[in-house]
Amino acid sequence: MARRKQSGGTPATTALATAGVEFRMHEYAHDARAASYGEEAAEAMGIDPGQVFKTLFADVDGALVVAVVPVSGQLDLKALARSVDGRKAVMADPKAAERATGYVVGGISPLGQRKAHPTVIDDTALTHDTVFVSAGRRGLEVELSPAELVRLTAARVAPIRR
Repeated sequence: MARRKQSGGTPATTALATAGVEFRMHEYAHDARAASYGEEAAEAMGIDPGQVFKTLFADVDGALVVAVVPVSGQLDLKALARSVDGRKAVMADPKAAERATGYVVGGISPLGQRKAHPTVIDDTALTHDTVFVSAGRRGLEVELSPAELVRLTAARVAPIRR
């Protein structure tokens, strides 16, 4: 995989380039009518939806937590809470996620957020050589090794999908 430094990139691509991580950019024509941003990305790029991961925000006992799960599944809120030693998790308000990250819903990346948040990546990510996550805007995905994603986000890895 080639390293890509992009001038005028997103905070996610800037973070990857600054860290010297190898990654590939994948751009596709985003359809504003798409029901699922992640499934749209997988379909547009012709990739197995199990290899494309969505970034979700949950409120766990009053604190924002990032959950990264395959677009082919759903987030198990109880499993997420357990993975961070919490008691209760609920989906965070989308506006709170946008404020916390600097990204818009559908383009929230686990990388290059305004502030680091506790992050949990579903364990299925480690079964792939590379995974795809949002590069920071709708219609733009970044492909990188799951180990680098875990390292750069200081994530825990746990089974958090259902």
